[in-house]
Amino acid sequence: MSEEFETDSRQMLGQLREAMASESAGQARLDQITHLIANSMRTEVCSIYLFRDDVTLELCATEGLNPEAVHQTRMKVGEGLVGRVARKGHIVNTADAPSEPGFRFMAETGEEIFHSFLGLPIQRLGENLGVLVVQSKRTREFKPDEIIALEVVAMVLAEMTELGAFLGEGAALSARHQQPVLLRGGSAQEGAAEGHVWLHEPRVVITNPIADDPDVEFERLNEAVEQLRIGVDAMLDGAAGGDKDQLQVLEAYRMFANSKGWMRRMEQDITRGLSAEAAVEKEQSTARARMEQVTDAYLRERLHDLDDLSNRLLRFLTGQGVETGAEMPADPILIARNIGPAELLDYGRKLRGIVLEEGSVGSHAAIVARALAIPLVIHAKRITTEALNGDHVMVDGDQGIVHLRPDDSVATAFRDKIAMQAAAQERYASIRDKPATTVDGHTIALHMNAGLMADLPSLDSSGADGVGLFRTELQFLVRNKMPRRSELAVIYGNVLDAAHGKRVVFRTLDIGSDKVLAYMKPNDEPNPAMGWRAIRVGLDKPGVLRMQLQALMRAAAGRPLTIMFPFIAQSEEYTDAKAEIDKALTRERALGHILPENIEIGAMLETPSLAFAPDKFFRNVDFLSIGGNDLKQFFFAADRENERVRRRYDTLNVSFLSFIERIVDRCAKTATPLSFCGEDAGRPIEAACFAAIGVRTLSMRPASIGPVKSILRRTNIGELRAVIHAARDRGDQSVRPAVMDYLRQKS
Repeated sequence: MSEEFETDSRQMLGQLREAMASESAGQARLDQITHLIANSMRTEVCSIYLFRDDVTLELCATEGLNPEAVHQTRMKVGEGLVGRVARKGHIVNTADAPSEPGFRFMAETGEEIFHSFLGLPIQRLGENLGVLVVQSKRTREFKPDEIIALEVVAMVLAEMTELGAFLGEGAALSARHQQPVLLRGGSAQEGAAEGHVWLHEPRVVITNPIADDPDVEFERLNEAVEQLRIGVDAMLDGAAGGDKDQLQVLEAYRMFANSKGWMRRMEQDITRGLSAEAAVEKEQSTARARMEQVTDAYLRERLHDLDDLSNRLLRFLTGQGVETGAEMPADPILIARNIGPAELLDYGRKLRGIVLEEGSVGSHAAIVARALAIPLVIHAKRITTEALNGDHVMVDGDQGIVHLRPDDSVATAFRDKIAMQAAAQERYASIRDKPATTVDGHTIALHMNAGLMADLPSLDSSGADGVGLFRTELQFLVRNKMPRRSELAVIYGNVLDAAHGKRVVFRTLDIGSDKVLAYMKPNDEPNPAMGWRAIRVGLDKPGVLRMQLQALMRAAAGRPLTIMFPFIAQSEEYTDAKAEIDKALTRERALGHILPENIEIGAMLETPSLAFAPDKFFRNVDFLSIGGNDLKQFFFAADRENERVRRRYDTLNVSFLSFIERIVDRCAKTATPLSFCGEDAGRPIEAACFAAIGVRTLSMRPASIGPVKSILRRTNIGELRAVIHAARDRGDQSVRPAVMDYLRQKS
């Protein structure tokens, strides 16, 4: 940028600061800003479009267009050149706007006489807030110096928009955050919760985007960057001699912290008039925008590294640490972009609910949330920028909906829903100690899923018959290094103690796919759900599998032990895994340790292939557990991490139920005990249908046992089986409508 333009840029930002500090109302302030930008850029037109809602832009101020069009002209994202800038987040610079594809002529604005067009996104940390446009009659493209100057202005406008500078007289940061907001995401853990916002990492608020003295800002930036570098070096020193992959991540941090290009770009933005923190955030916004475009997993991780470093640098500059001094509310709803399992476990059961901007139904956070029975909504876009600590919030984990600062009518309806659920739980408590025996005399065993010691009290309070699945991977996921055999033996022993003699099925380490250990070298697999995971990892890393098996045997200390291998796709894998148990038993016997009284060895049926294994396999295995979540995704070829398709296929689809019935029949012929484990086992309608086709053991989250037991005790599953078969004979795609009609008639 030329020295003359640097001076002009600083002058323009100085005028912007005066406008921001003026006592004018919001509209007058916007009008003043468009006037000074047009004058500084020597253009006839400057317009500011801001988002009215998620998909609609509104002309909020203009210099040069028809003033009567302000607050009247609106367009959808993607509509016209302005809409294109908003949709893609990219600059549009053209010498002849009317000839551009997608140009939309808006007669009410009087813009037909202007040819040149430059549109830039007004965005903060990847969130588009609006579009800044300048236009002139002369046919020309805007120069790089002019574009850079307007990028800096757009950055300041984004900060001013976030601070509520355009909302009216006396508006402040809180003004934007007083309105009710409805956010739609995805359901990762069912349940409803009401509480107040607790931000996992409170956002940094920049109140001084424009600086007086570049030299002062250079000094502030350099001091903060030096603090950052010292911190990264200290982390590296602390990890020296440790895990190789962790060191590689920290080396990437060091590379970015010492990047001359990163530093140079921030210094240039300071030269143009930004404060040090605004310059850092401008670079961070650029990295966030790139993240949205990058599909390569490695590059996305590196951009995440840069994003994290920018956050650290901003906290040094502003003094706004993660610990803000705010007191956690008594009913906290955790809000975060994302969160790791160890951090989530630190909060424990004190959380009422969790809302994440990112995450997935199979993420570590979702696994822990399910274990803790905390409602979780994922993919709630903008939640971290919309929410402030202490905001009233209601989380509907069933529908994936978040009500932030709800009005009275919404709050009343939501509380009615919670009250109905509470009343239902009271009814379920009355049958807690009664068996799940159907009207026609079939008793269904209802077991609970667990993964933490904190789950075990639910074994009694829920009325579960036992633990049908104990996820052993959580003890691996929450650590930064491989746990020791002795540590695992203590944990598993405590689990058996807490079960008070009830059966506990320990599933061996199920890692890979979405569950990657911090200390395990990641594999960049194109389809990780069908990649190197679960028993495949165990058989390729027999030392780890054997260590876990020995820990389980020592934990049993002479008691019965039940072990289940995950993701068995063919009978040979079960045979090989069982051989590892024999080796572990031989070693334990040689060491003089007490052996389990007896060992049951089972397998999870999660791939269609295993349903067609030889009869010999079904006779050899002590029990089988259908892993419904994985089996369903492979049966329908529908990735359960993909929101577009995961709800597309019904569990009560005739084809899927017929497939389950085939497995039931094979197990009946070979006298193989069979259970169904997964989310669908805990859904009352689905559970009743599984029982109707012959499944006699179901394993689910503790909170689902009451509802499932209630419906089973009111259902004649022989009649229900006839309804299912009649729907199949008619050629229905799903039995759900027929089943629902039958249950309504019987209620």
